Amino acid sequence: MTVNDVDGAVRGTTERDVATILLDRPAKLNALTPEMLDDLEAELRTVAAGDARVVVLRGAGPKAFCVGADINRFSSLTPVEMWREWTARGHRVFDLLASLRQPTVAVVHGVAAGGGLELALACDFRIVTAGARLSLPEVGLGTVPGWGGTERLTELVGRARAKQVVLARQQLDGPTATAWGLATACPEPDAAEAAVTDLVDRLAAGAPIAVQLAKQLIDAAADGAPSRVLEAIGGGLTSATEDLAEGIRAFRERRTPHFHGR
Repeated sequence: MTVNDVDGAVRGTTERDVATILLDRPAKLNALTPEMLDDLEAELRTVAAGDARVVVLRGAGPKAFCVGADINRFSSLTPVEMWREWTARGHRVFDLLASLRQPTVAVVHGVAAGGGLELALACDFRIVTAGARLSLPEVGLGTVPGWGGTERLTELVGRARAKQVVLARQQLDGPTATAWGLATACPEPDAAEAAVTDLVDRLAAGAPIAVQLAKQLIDAAADGAPSRVLEAIGGGLTSATEDLAEGIRAFRERRTPHFHGR
């Protein structure tokens, strides 16, 4: 058994403006440990400080994206430790993921359960393969979703369907997740990488500053902020960028623009 099998790791790489974060504990179906959450937080802070245009989140191995929290690690915690350490840590890390200025894509295959589904819900886009199995099974264990699942799932699919997943523990496959608005796309497994590449290329091709501002505007509007004021500020900011000047030139010259995030 390797160290990864026991403790797991989270690994980050960046190539051609795309940052990839890999949950690397396949023998345990990428179940999250406190150490992995710390690793994930460190990788997210690196991405936040860098120039990547898109962030892709994956799970290692063929069986699961992530099965959530490692039950053996949290079952021994006291109520105070659960509240103060485990739940708070997950919220801090998942909120950091959700607040990244770059668009984020979860590539979901196999099982995404509990905290694993909550992790995917914290991303902007979810590519969910047809055979994936998504669930929030916590009430069947005697607890509740603890890392933002009730809020983020309800925002995506509505109150009634969220209750089907949480209270009735309905497991979703890829086509159902797509029909409900939870999944961005539902390719067959052998077409998943093409679907990911297509989405990532489209996201990366936009002017980076404009894409990142637009993401923040959408999130702020969803939280009730006045769009007129924020869009005016965002438009003013982009008007001073080299990317907008390049976009206008490319439009007039009928060519593809080349954006540099300046």
